[in-house]
Amino acid sequence: MKKTLLLIASICLFITAFRFADFPEAVISNGIINAKLMMPDASSGYYRGVRFDWAGQVASLDYKGHSYFGQWNSTYDPKLHDAIMGPVEEFVALDFDAVKPGETFVKIGVGVLVKPDDKKYSFATNYEVKDAGKWTVDKRQDHVTFTHTLKDATGYGYVYTKTLKLVKGKPQLVLEHSLKNTGSKEISTSTYNHNFFMIDKEPTNEHIRIVFPFEVSGEGAGFGTIVNAKGKTLNYARPVVNGDQIFSSGLKGFGASAKDYDIRIENTKTSAGVRITGDRPLEKLVYWANPTTSCPEPYIHISAKPGQETKWNVNYEFYTF
Repeated sequence: MKKTLLLIASICLFITAFRFADFPEAVISNGIINAKLMMPDASSGYYRGVRFDWAGQVASLDYKGHSYFGQWNSTYDPKLHDAIMGPVEEFVALDFDAVKPGETFVKIGVGVLVKPDDKKYSFATNYEVKDAGKWTVDKRQDHVTFTHTLKDATGYGYVYTKTLKLVKGKPQLVLEHSLKNTGSKEISTSTYNHNFFMIDKEPTNEHIRIVFPFEVSGEGAGFGTIVNAKGKTLNYARPVVNGDQIFSSGLKGFGASAKDYDIRIENTKTSAGVRITGDRPLEKLVYWANPTTSCPEPYIHISAKPGQETKWNVNYEFYTF
């Protein structure tokens, strides 16, 4: 019986290893940083949910012996809304509230989705995909460019291009975005990066701190008890454990300038950190954490009239201290 159980366990481990090794991916390096990216694929991609943009999932990134990303969620299903890794982005759905049940709406980087009922939009709902658009990927040694093309019968159309590029000679990763409106309707929405960092796999505890360039304040679940805003820093009073709720729908203190899109996440135990900067002003700054990851979620607004193209960048600078 014992031998049978061991054999079954070995088979399960083999199947799991084979399954995870079978996802399409790309490895990039600039000689300073090494990173593994997961590719968008409707049939075999690591992430096939409808919440996040499919481009630019960073499964791992290493710098000077420190790791920055990984599988933070213990539950995995390719269509689970948050079974994803890395600095992944979500676009607010276009026209969701305006369409009727059975009609379609658009999520940039995902496709044309069907609204099933009169309920409010929920990022955890696995909406039916009517048209996933077309993905093309250009892989190079130090960067990968993803292009998503979509033409929707309701008037929305776009060419969305996102390049993840390691900067030559520097410990930096740049997310370059371009959105060209090819439809007849104006595109006006918000987008944010969830930033699923887990620096050196450190649990969410007193060794993790978040630093801003402004005096930060926040209200919400866990604020003032588990996590505290003091000066320009968020610090944890104790480890975050299963059952804890850490969430603020909007941290306060930033202004109207892009200079406030400047966030540092640091592991004081291993002396490793990352600085996140953007070239657009913050529209909103959400904060969420669980026992394995701490996530400032900076929102920006984007818009493009028919025929117009808009561009924006987010820069990640990795460092030790």
